[in-house]
Amino acid sequence: MRRVLNLRVGLVFLMACFFAGVLARLEARQARPNGGAIQVNSNDIGGVVTSSKGPEAGVWVIAETSDLPTRFIKIVVTDDQGRYLLPELPKATYQVWVRGYGLVDSPPVEGTPGKQINLTAVIAPSAKEAAKYYPAVYWLSLIKVPDKSEFPMKPTPAPPYKGETAGPGPAAPNAITPIAQREGGQMQAVPNEEALALRPMETQAQWIDVMKQGCQQCHQLGDEYTRDLSRLSRFGFKSPEEAWVTRVHFGQAGTDRMSGTLTRFVDQQRAIKMFADWTDRIAAGELPPVPPRPEGMERNLVVTLWDWGKTTGHPHDEVSTDKRHPTVNANGLVYAADFNDDDLLWVDPVKNTAGAIRVPTIADRSTMQPTWPKKISVPSPVYGNEVLWTGVGGPHNPMMDEKGRVWVTSNVRPSDNPDYCKAGSDNPFAKYFPVNRAGKQAAVYDPETKKFTPIDTCFNTHHLQFGFDKDNTLFFSPPGGQAFGWLNTRVFDETGDAKKAQGWCPAYLDTKGDGKIDPAVDKRIPVNGYGAVVNAVDGSIWFATTGPVPGHLLRMTLGSNPPTTCMAEVYEPPFNNPKMPGVVGYTPRGVDVDRNGVIWTALSGSGHLASFDRRKCKVLNGPTATGQQCPEGWTLYTAPGPKMKGVTDDGSADFEYYNWVDQYNTLGMGDNTPLVTGTSSDSLQAFNPVTKKWVVMRVPYPMGFFNRGMDGRIDNANGGWKGRGMFATYGPDLTWHIEGGAGQKNKLVKFQLRPTPLAD
Repeated sequence: MRRVLNLRVGLVFLMACFFAGVLARLEARQARPNGGAIQVNSNDIGGVVTSSKGPEAGVWVIAETSDLPTRFIKIVVTDDQGRYLLPELPKATYQVWVRGYGLVDSPPVEGTPGKQINLTAVIAPSAKEAAKYYPAVYWLSLIKVPDKSEFPMKPTPAPPYKGETAGPGPAAPNAITPIAQREGGQMQAVPNEEALALRPMETQAQWIDVMKQGCQQCHQLGDEYTRDLSRLSRFGFKSPEEAWVTRVHFGQAGTDRMSGTLTRFVDQQRAIKMFADWTDRIAAGELPPVPPRPEGMERNLVVTLWDWGKTTGHPHDEVSTDKRHPTVNANGLVYAADFNDDDLLWVDPVKNTAGAIRVPTIADRSTMQPTWPKKISVPSPVYGNEVLWTGVGGPHNPMMDEKGRVWVTSNVRPSDNPDYCKAGSDNPFAKYFPVNRAGKQAAVYDPETKKFTPIDTCFNTHHLQFGFDKDNTLFFSPPGGQAFGWLNTRVFDETGDAKKAQGWCPAYLDTKGDGKIDPAVDKRIPVNGYGAVVNAVDGSIWFATTGPVPGHLLRMTLGSNPPTTCMAEVYEPPFNNPKMPGVVGYTPRGVDVDRNGVIWTALSGSGHLASFDRRKCKVLNGPTATGQQCPEGWTLYTAPGPKMKGVTDDGSADFEYYNWVDQYNTLGMGDNTPLVTGTSSDSLQAFNPVTKKWVVMRVPYPMGFFNRGMDGRIDNANGGWKGRGMFATYGPDLTWHIEGGAGQKNKLVKFQLRPTPLAD
């Protein structure tokens, strides 16, 4: 009996082993199509994505959790067999699902690291349902801009908006009243009716530039909130035109920014007609072109996101390291300047925690002008008459030095300057070029001491970049400014004396061409730089100036005895230049430089990435050096994405808000890789100068990745792809435009490229 029992037990054991082996082989076949293995470690989740059509290649697998101190998301792309691997997941319970073009979101599946989870993708039941997941720029491409034959245009007042107060004066915005337009805290005058009558809208390029520099400066035209008027049906608008002219007055942002942008179109009635026609056609069922799924290197992307800031915050830019030394602050906090709330935000990407530090002022905050107006013309559909933003500093672009300190531009006092900046001062810079007012100054935070120090400057500040000199000089761009300035950080560290440590220069062109500046002879131009960068090859300082169209790059050198030896050169992108027929590039906004001294700029109006090599120029100064003298120095590369309807010139509908050059291979595509922000397309876009190919790194969730700047850091030079990566942040003013609506927070985003889609 015992022998029979033993035989039976043995047989049962063998059968169990056999079926276990069969099940294991079946599971392996599910997880390893065509025999390719997925290695799932204890901190990974992996598996296969299939739909009714089979394996789904080039779709996103998203894992999200609220178990950690701050909300955490990780996203990867499936390979050509539908396989995925979510690596480096902190211990938590995740909701995991699939999103992709041609699909609708799959039901989330709960999972924990160390598990294999095969997912079922859901084919979109219609093209309309599929299009809900397309980036905003694809919807924007449906807008029909006025034909070139419609220009020049003459000014017209805006149509009346719902609830408008009748009568003359400032209460009637449709009268094209003078309005102050804000850009990063700097006040830029929007011309009144008389000025507009003298300056008609001359070209289609100017019109497109207004759409991008104005409307898309704060949010994505084409996102669900902007393309769909049905959400406003409760207001009982008489027409789509009335809905559009009213919505640009909504809430705190409508008082001067959106309504002020409308006046920039000059023919405001034509602008409202264009927007109404766009949303009417979408409401009638018109759909955008289908975006391509990620391919090639794009499938190697790993995206990690952390929540930071407030639900109404605006982290304009982030910084993780010293651009000149990308191993500084390895594995440390990543910072961002919250433009709306006067905070320096931070995320610890190791501990998955987040917080904020108040940026200080010198003056009492109650004496300072608010960053946003507190008046509300028309209640917001989301927040009614609530004043969301009460900041006065408007901290903008953070930059890190070799000590890990964070420098930001921020208002630290009212705009009237100290006496040492003005005429009558013994300050040599004030004697040469006095400055009475400055719209933004600076501050520095030391993580070691936890001390935040405001710094008074005589000149406007906006973007900032360190030089490569022994004094660690920090240079600043001045939108709307007549001069640019700098801070000798060595002197400031030694003395704490901002007056002694700073200097500034106006921009004089060497019009005579004799190699020196004579203010009585040579022409002075506004600096008015937006982006800024220092060229390590020769120490020159470069600024990107967006307007007037076509804009230009400004090269500045200090010479041996600034300010008297400061010298400027100006270079416009090719714009109807007979030496480069058919090339139309305009409005440089971002600017950076590679280690060879070649300048790279985002042409945010025309939709290009452009390189400029000054060494190719035959004319640098003199009477003919007025901007278009060096088309041979320029090369333009069309940014990814579709055009807008009615545009025949080469370019993209996307808004390249800024650009950056990965000088030290922090991303993994090699040294000197230029990137632009696909601000309307939920992406960073890397360009390979050798192959001339783009790698689009999409952030598919939550939709509304409105990025402004970026930087890269090396945490471990020997750690492979895990030891390096790039950071960016969502940066819209209107956080309720992010997928999920009101209550959503902006996010810090990390981009990493693996060698393969399944690398761990």
